Amino acid sequence: MMIDERTLISPATAVLTSGGLDSAILLAYVARQSSAPVTPIYLRCGLAWEAVELRYLHRYLQALQLPNIQSLVILDQPTAALYGKHWSTTGQQVPDASTPDEAVYLPGRNLLLTLQGLLWCHLHGVSQLALGVLGSNPFPDASPSFFENFAHAVGQGVNDLSLKIITPFGKLHKVEVMQFGRELPLQWSFSCIHPVNDLHCGDCNKCAERQHAFRDAAMQDPTVYSS
Repeated sequence: MMIDERTLISPATAVLTSGGLDSAILLAYVARQSSAPVTPIYLRCGLAWEAVELRYLHRYLQALQLPNIQSLVILDQPTAALYGKHWSTTGQQVPDASTPDEAVYLPGRNLLLTLQGLLWCHLHGVSQLALGVLGSNPFPDASPSFFENFAHAVGQGVNDLSLKIITPFGKLHKVEVMQFGRELPLQWSFSCIHPVNDLHCGDCNKCAERQHAFRDAAMQDPTVYSS
């Protein structure tokens, strides 16, 4: 495995955390690198699955019991005015298990998430923001050049050029990242875009990706699916 060598842990780090497999594992990975404070940040964007996702994330943080993980920070970034009546905001016609990754692309999502995350870091004296982006991510707002340029632009805007975005898993594939999660309470991670009665639906694009991740890593899937 090749962890990004540029991701030296600073005295304090913030981690963008949705509670999905990648960001859940990343949060624990960063927190175990040192005793420095690690702050999980959740961006609430008004998406259909977020209420359930947040409940799982709170349970995951409680189950981790890592002393240097700080209280969850929740920031609001409404997207309804941008996305309109999109499947992500309405919960209707959600991409199913047969769809490609491109079907779940949300335009500019990392742009929105990292802007608020970086500004929070600036205002709280934290120099780096960690994201659980993988080497296989195909989207334009997930490239190393995007993150480097964007962090620099935000740093210029607030006169704080110490700000940076790190992607420790940026050279890894999902099956490699899963190895870091073998002893974690991943039953409380959440990867569904169409939850049913607070459970993973088992039928959507993200549930299929989750199932493949556990299978490919030869790990037992602890998830309770609705179907």
